[in-house]
Amino acid sequence: MEKTLICISTKNEEEMASQWQEEFALYNVCREYFQNGGKRKALEKDEKRALLASKTTPALNVPQTPKIEDPLPNLGLTNHEVMTEEFLHSLGKIRLLDVGSCFNPFLKFEEFLTVGIDIVPAVESVYKCDFLNLQIQQPLQLAQDAIDAFLKQLKNPIDSLPGELFHVVVFSLLLSYFPSPYQRWICCKKAHELLVLNGLLLVITPDSSHQNRRAMMMKSWKIAIESLGFKRFKYSKFSHMHLMAFRKTSLQTTSDLVSRNYPGMLYIPQDFNSIEDEEYSSTACYVRSDTEDEQLAYGFMELPDAPYDSDSGESQSSSIPFYELEDPILLLS
Repeated sequence: MEKTLICISTKNEEEMASQWQEEFALYNVCREYFQNGGKRKALEKDEKRALLASKTTPALNVPQTPKIEDPLPNLGLTNHEVMTEEFLHSLGKIRLLDVGSCFNPFLKFEEFLTVGIDIVPAVESVYKCDFLNLQIQQPLQLAQDAIDAFLKQLKNPIDSLPGELFHVVVFSLLLSYFPSPYQRWICCKKAHELLVLNGLLLVITPDSSHQNRRAMMMKSWKIAIESLGFKRFKYSKFSHMHLMAFRKTSLQTTSDLVSRNYPGMLYIPQDFNSIEDEEYSSTACYVRSDTEDEQLAYGFMELPDAPYDSDSGESQSSSIPFYELEDPILLLS
């Protein structure tokens, strides 16, 4: 009994440590992106790519080497505007939607204005919401403080939300719970619609294998999610999970479902186990006939007393009659 209690206690401690690592990892990514210059660096990379594209000679299609002293274009944003936006994020709260929140873990971080939703909430602070069937409405044309006030007055349950409402959408251990790739795809598409431009989609999916075991799967997820209008900002592999951060780079979803099956690329290993599971289930539910039960019982009854010939593999003194099973396949042959 004491050993059982110790095992339960150890398991609970491991689960709490795992949950803490998930929360801390997501929190650090948000701080890095919004408050420690990550977003600014990402925008600068976009500017450099645009500069290189603009300096490509159309006739020869040969890229020209940019001069180091050339200033980078701001893509419509001045340095003052970029810095102002960064200060707004540092002074105001980051609007965060936690999908599949359960216990609303991000509520304790003062940097976030958190909205936790779950189809079966575990605490009162989490709103009841079926995210797959959530209706996305037109974006609000309001100032930031007015949008914050709107979020604080949401009604429970939530059936619809305006688009471009959040700076961060979190899928922590969410996508792997859905039984089909298409449902995971719909979730990512809704996240794109709910995020502001340059907002973050944070995805955590479980995996306790070594670093490169699911490398192809993670690459497939990257291609599928980026096709919606995202650009991956960060990727980390922890002992029991993958963490991916995607930045929304376009207002409209840009996925071409005709040329490629992007929804199917959001697969997990369990998607390919259904046939094997059915075969295993049918075997496990096999029911023996009365003749087989009698044969098995007789076999156990004679084991203690009957000498056994290890060479022939037959019992030498068995008085129990042997019943030949009526196998339909053997009868047909």
